[in-house]
Amino acid sequence: MSTLVVPGPDRRPWPTLGPQVCEFIESFLVHGPGDIRGEPARIDDETRGLIYRAYEVYPRRHQRKGRRRFKRVGISLRKGTAKTEKAAWIAACELHPDAPVRCDGFDARGQPVGIGVGDPYIPMVAYTEEQTEDLAYAALYVILCEGPLADDFDIGLERIARLNGDGKAQALASAPDARDGARTTFQHFDETHRFTLPRLRDAHKTMLANIPKRKLADPWSLDTTTAPSPGEGSVAEGTMDYAKAVDAGKIKDARLFFFHRQAGDGHDLETEEGVRAAVIEASGPAAEWSDIDSIVELWRDPQTDRAYYERVWLNRPVQTSAQAFDAERWKELAREQEQPDAGEAIVIGFDGSRFMDATALIATHVKSGYQFPLGIWERPAKAPDGWEVPEGEVNAALAAAFEHWNVLRVYADPPYWETTVDQWAGDYGDKRVVRWWTNRPKQTAYAIRAYQTAIKAGEVTHSGDETFARHIGNARRQELNFADDQGQPLHLIRKERSDSPHKMDAAMAGTLSWEARGDEIAAGALKKKKRNVTFH
Repeated sequence: MSTLVVPGPDRRPWPTLGPQVCEFIESFLVHGPGDIRGEPARIDDETRGLIYRAYEVYPRRHQRKGRRRFKRVGISLRKGTAKTEKAAWIAACELHPDAPVRCDGFDARGQPVGIGVGDPYIPMVAYTEEQTEDLAYAALYVILCEGPLADDFDIGLERIARLNGDGKAQALASAPDARDGARTTFQHFDETHRFTLPRLRDAHKTMLANIPKRKLADPWSLDTTTAPSPGEGSVAEGTMDYAKAVDAGKIKDARLFFFHRQAGDGHDLETEEGVRAAVIEASGPAAEWSDIDSIVELWRDPQTDRAYYERVWLNRPVQTSAQAFDAERWKELAREQEQPDAGEAIVIGFDGSRFMDATALIATHVKSGYQFPLGIWERPAKAPDGWEVPEGEVNAALAAAFEHWNVLRVYADPPYWETTVDQWAGDYGDKRVVRWWTNRPKQTAYAIRAYQTAIKAGEVTHSGDETFARHIGNARRQELNFADDQGQPLHLIRKERSDSPHKMDAAMAGTLSWEARGDEIAAGALKKKKRNVTFH
């Protein structure tokens, strides 16, 4: 089985409240929406092991005795493994006054004794308001309404409260950022591979910062997800990258527990037997009650997006086939280095919108191919009517670049910025500021291909800027109805849809910046200048 477990199991198991939590679930809770809705909860061995790990506590001789070992837990499983239901079970335990979810001392064998949380606050976050009906809060609603504990709660469509009023769970989606300042005891984020918008990522960050506020309640946070698509900048992608860094020893974080299971790389997906084995491996215990035949049948369908299939059914972090750039390769090309020295030769790409999307200035060091943003301006999620990219900031960023470096060339896509680009040409010279129209399909497609090739070959490196990386991941292919001179297909880049909140303007600016570098090199920018020597 191909898994990532951070941290790995210790030789001497930690004391855990897990057995008591599992007993409470199987004694008092039921299954949520689905084929066995309302039947008594039954926990498979893998889920039991995850609950044991999630509820580990420090031993009685430790200075933090009885405190939770992990404050942040992430679980990544394939589609259809009931991970939402598992999270709802945990939320039900965290909410009930008698559930053994916190340590109240140790018994004679050194095992923790569990008690409930006083005055719990449990936000349960979905990625859209509509999805609260389908995800963990909806499961919790059914589990408590149709189980033996229904009379212990006042159960509503948006919040479930203890009858005496000292604690509640609440569904959140449309404005989770409003939870800044909340005194959380447990929180759950559902399907974090869909948390790609800046608003949702910021909310996740803000709500993680709420965890230390109630020391006595010993709060913690749980993320459940399917494997993320690399390059989309989702919370799940960030959490997985963070867990890998912890696993590799690059970051020390004793508060994180992360579990990811996927199909290994050894399966031959060109054969039905290989696909079946991969699905079964990714399924774990869920294989016993999953319709494996139907899942395999999907792979045979010629209309199936195989990249999507691999991600959701094999739980592999795989890019969508529509993504224009290799986002995993882009990650590999990040470099921790200083920007070029003053006076070094750079080129700049500019692309953007004034009102609805984003605007970017991306610089490229001519000598090394190192790219870095001079500025990326995105329309805020809750922008007021009349919001506009701050032109003064864009002008200032470009002026600072001309003052600090030797700017050889600026390729600027003019739409919506025609007057501004004309002014730049007047200020800096129309031989250096070039109006590079991206509405020329063939020229633009060749520039995009050159950028893709440079990324694949590792000729491009970059600063690792998160916003720039997200725009690279957001760029989608737009196929053209003509090919190059050798018959090879060409494509442009676009947003995933016209009204998408996912920005990609920095990817186009990066493309233009790389094109400018190529043209400067072709013009001799890398040739060593001969020194004038005077003889006496």
